[in-house]
Order: sequence, then C-alpha cells, then structure tokens
Amino acid sequence: MKHFFNRKENIVTEALDGLLQTAPPGTLARLDSYPEIKVVLRADWDKAKVAVVSGGGAGHEPSHAGFVGKGMLTAAVSGEIFASPSVDAVLTAIRAVTGPKGCLLIVKNYTGDRLNFGLAAEKARVEGFRVEMVIVADDIALPDIAQPRGVAGTLFVHKIAGHLAEQDADLETVAAAARSAARDIVSLGVSLSSCSIPGQAHAERLEADEGELGLGIHGEPGAERIALQEARSIVATMSERLSRALPGDGRYALLINNLGAVPPLEMGLIAHAVLSSSLATRVKLTIGPAPMMTALNMNGFSLSLIRLDGESEAALKSPVGPHAWIPAIERHDVSVLPVIAVPAAQSAAASHDPAADRLIAEICDHLLSLEAELNHLDARAGDGDTGSTVATGSRSVLAHIERLPLKDIAATLSSIGSILSTSMGGSSGVLLSIFFTAAAKAYSDTKDMASALLAGLERMTFYGGAAVGDRTMVDALDPALRALKAGGLSAAASAARAGADATRAMKKAKAGRASYVGERDLDGVPDPGAMAVAAVFEVAAGLR
Repeated sequence: MKHFFNRKENIVTEALDGLLQTAPPGTLARLDSYPEIKVVLRADWDKAKVAVVSGGGAGHEPSHAGFVGKGMLTAAVSGEIFASPSVDAVLTAIRAVTGPKGCLLIVKNYTGDRLNFGLAAEKARVEGFRVEMVIVADDIALPDIAQPRGVAGTLFVHKIAGHLAEQDADLETVAAAARSAARDIVSLGVSLSSCSIPGQAHAERLEADEGELGLGIHGEPGAERIALQEARSIVATMSERLSRALPGDGRYALLINNLGAVPPLEMGLIAHAVLSSSLATRVKLTIGPAPMMTALNMNGFSLSLIRLDGESEAALKSPVGPHAWIPAIERHDVSVLPVIAVPAAQSAAASHDPAADRLIAEICDHLLSLEAELNHLDARAGDGDTGSTVATGSRSVLAHIERLPLKDIAATLSSIGSILSTSMGGSSGVLLSIFFTAAAKAYSDTKDMASALLAGLERMTFYGGAAVGDRTMVDALDPALRALKAGGLSAAASAARAGADATRAMKKAKAGRASYVGERDLDGVPDPGAMAVAAVFEVAAGLR
C-alpha cells in the first residue's frame, strides 16, 4: 500500500508539527525535547489546576495530541507508530504540566503503556509530584481475558476527567470520576482490512470475502473472522454483544469511531444502522461518526458506550477547545418536512391518445433494447452508463404512461420533463428535462411542435454549454430538429443519423465525460448520446 511520507524516522514528529502549525495560535505547543521526547501541551497552561495527561503510540490520530486543549487533555505524550512512549518521555510531560494540584495519567491497557506510564508515575512521586493513574480496559472482544485492551472508549475518560479538571476539581475527585467512567465503558471494533505502516511491507491477512470482528488499534488480528455481509448484519452482531456486556441498566452515550479509512458515506450508513439497531433505545447521546481513535488506514469502525449519570452526561456535553472532539448530540428521530405540492392547475389530468401512446411506447422499448450497446460505446469514451441512464428514463416514462395527459401535447412534454428530472439521473437526465420543459412552454405559446422542440434545444444548450461539433447528443439533435422544421420526420431521422455518425470522426470531445478521454480512445467511436437521439428519430419516422 502507498503512503505519503518523507523519511520513515521523521513521520511522527513532522505530523505533530503539522498539527501545531494548523492549530489556532496560542493553543498548543511542544516541549523542546524533539525528536526523542514528543510532548504536545496546552500553550496557555499555568499549572493552577489538575493536569490531565495521556498518550501512547502514534498512528491513532487525532488521538492523542488532537485532544489536547481546554476542557480535555493538558498534554499528550507520543511514541513512534504503535510504540509506547518511554518512561523519560512520560516523566518529562508530568514535570512540564504538574502543579500543586497534581496530575492524572489516563492509560490504555497495553503492557508497554502500563509499565512506562506507571514507572514514570512512581518516579514523579519520588520527586514530590502528586500523581494518580487510571487504566482504561474497555474492549469486550475477548470476554474471558484478564486484561482487556483499552481502545476508543478511552476518549470518554479524557472528556470526563478534562471537564472536571477544568472546573477546578481536586485530584481525588478527578481520578475517582475517571475510574468510575472507565468501569462503565464497553467497546467493540470491526474491520474489513488490516492497516499498513508507512515504510513497511504490507501483507493483507484477510480474504476478499472476510472481515475481522473484535480487534485492537495496533493492527493485531481480530478475535474472529467473519464473512463479508451487509452493514446492518455486522452492526446487529456488534449491538447484540455490546448489549450483553453493558454494565447495568440506564441510558448510554455512544461513540461511533472511524478506524481510519471508512469513507464518510459509509460511516453515515453505519451510524444509521447503529441508531436503528437494538442498542438505539438505550442511547441518549451520540458522538460521531468520526475518526477519533484510528489505527492508521484500517478500513473499520468501532462502537463504544458509557453509562450515563448526571455528572458524566454534563461532562460529555460541555464544550471544549480541541476541534477533534465531536460534540455530543441528543439522540433524536429524523425530521421529515412535507414537500410543496404541485398546484392543481399545473397538474394535468391523464388522457389517452392511441397514436401518442404507441409512439412513446415504441421509442422507450427501442431505447431499452439498446441499453447494452450504448453502455459498451460509453465504456470506450466515458464512464459506461449511458445505456443504463437512458434505460432508466425509458422505464420510468413507461411506468407513468397511463397517467400522462396525452391529448394535451404541452402538458405531455412537461410531464416527461418532470419524470426524467426525477428518475433519469446524471447530466443527461437534467439536460433532457430542461429540453422537454422548455419545449412544453414554447408549444403552449406557438402550437408548433418543431419550433417548440427547437426552443427546448436552445435552452438545453444554453444551460449545458454544448454545441454542434462538441461530440454530444447535440450533434444529432440539432440537425434533426432543423430538418424537422424544414422537411418533416424522415428528413429529421436522416439528419440525426448523419449527425450521430459524424461523431465517429471527432477525436476531441469538448463537453461531457468524454472530454477527459484522449484522442486515441475516441477515434472511430460514436457518441452514445447522439446514437440514442438518432434511434429516437428513426422510431418516430418508422425507419428502423
């Protein structure tokens, strides 16, 4: 897998400097101990309150440095990628931020973190600092393990401890609340791929149809492999296991965490699945979906829940300085507002005209028969979906044909324009909707079909920007409509076919997706939109 970096040994320090350079001035700083000791801390810290310190290996961004700021962490200590910071690094951070009120260390339950933060705490106490440590072990993937891992639920503890410290609570109060919170958190993760570390060879351990359930945040294998399945099924399994592990009754806050590489579109879908699952009735607050404690570029997500009481709810809802923290939102239903109904005067009643019915049906049926052929042409000169787009519009028109006002030509043109704008999709759907909508208005004024269709063409090309010679449907439509005005349907069909065939020799498209394609790939390939237009006129003229 490919990564953006300069030198492997500088990745973490350069990334932290990037965070500092893009943070609001006066909010964050680093100690001058780079690169061996990497500590990011609040630039405005005056040691008047309890300091809250956390950290761990890099690769979990925005954790941990991204949560340094007012209302959350006072400082974050970073190791190299997936490596615990050293004892000296943690001790240096404690010395830098701890005043008379003391310091709380929040540590994820991994051996390296426990040992290095623990020894640093002991050394700091010898030096006279008041230090407490809280260990977070929220992962439920391995229910029988004596030492569960600390994963994204740790962020709840950061937020609650940071809130109390900001309120000037004493060290005992902050530490007690953090320990209580840690006992009330459960988390579970799932992934469809393992992560890759910059500068190291990557070997994917999962098959194409596999995922992993119950994984940590350091690239370690999951507790079990699962078959690739619908997101709602994966969420249902996770929800059932989390529900069994929840510490008691009551309401919970839910953190939906992107482990690094899940697109926002899919994270939104996942959030919907979770908030429609068996967990939803127990969720009062939601945080995310967002990347908050990642595993580099892991294509997965985790769910964390914490039981709420009045104090923890207030802490989670309080505003903070770090932008990486996503504000907690009260769980709520989707708001649905009514659409504005079409005025009755604009909605023509259905009427039947056998000739119009037959013509529309024959055109749509013929376009449906061309779906594969048009897609094949478009695959060579575009994105391969012209046939499918045209077929979708044709099916929709056929589905509505019984409701069309066929005896009223202007109303029929307008109705077809509305159908295509709703169903056809893509630029073609919008352009054709403009064409039929404008033609309907012109026909109601002139009662001349050829003139009306030319008026529709003028509006379509005005908004779309294409002209004859640009290698689009206009190359067939423009000459066809001008021939229709001058000589009738047979002349229009011949002109449309000639215009469509002329696009074979056009080696440069000036509009549409084909404009991004090189001359070699366009040479000899007709424009599929123009071919569809020619087919329409040939059906209308009875020439096919």
